[in-house]
Amino acid sequence: MKEIDVSANPFAFLARGLNRRAFLLGAASVAALTTAVGMTPALAQRRGDRGLDEVSVEALMKPGALPDIVVGKADAPVTIVEYASMTCGHCANFHNNVFPALKEKYIDTGKVRLVMREFPLDNLAAAAAMLARCAGGDATVAMISALFKTQDKWAFVRGNPVPELFKIAQQAGFSQERFDTCLKDNATLDQMISARQRASDEFGVNATPTFFINGKRLRGRSDTIEAFDQALAPFLGG
Repeated sequence: MKEIDVSANPFAFLARGLNRRAFLLGAASVAALTTAVGMTPALAQRRGDRGLDEVSVEALMKPGALPDIVVGKADAPVTIVEYASMTCGHCANFHNNVFPALKEKYIDTGKVRLVMREFPLDNLAAAAAMLARCAGGDATVAMISALFKTQDKWAFVRGNPVPELFKIAQQAGFSQERFDTCLKDNATLDQMISARQRASDEFGVNATPTFFINGKRLRGRSDTIEAFDQALAPFLGG
């Protein structure tokens, strides 16, 4: 098992024990996890392995270690499963610039539901995802949106990102105590590691964002609503 050096990570308290139970790196997983907060997370994405083109919908939708974060109606004919890292710039672009149009055009009309799953590329991404989950209910999605919109203020800065993350959490009603407790939740961290490993081993997820549309992996661009229009058309009779 490859271990993560957390000595330079201000979230050392979050990653307590990661040297024993590091992010599990399988053959199809991210080539290297960011170990220093100042490193650009995009560099941690693996480019060589294209992953699986299609997976079993039954297997994909089987409950995992963490409850899914779902936006949309349960009976929508199309399900998009997104694997994302909170420190991934392309993921932020999707949530900031594409998701609003996708939601208005397809999710709010009952055609599509979006399932968001974490695939943290580094410890900072895991910390941000844990904060979003700790917000709870509808506030989780709102927190994800807030973190992506402010990503440049906490994910790509030199030094300690904790103060900026706390500012964002405060806007969601977090106290200092709640903030600290969320980031020390080893049980959720373990579940996130397990879910990430399952995505890598079973579905060939090796980069972020990765989208599956009714089990079929979205290839090519995912940075415009037009790309999703084209990808969704065969499933919606277009």
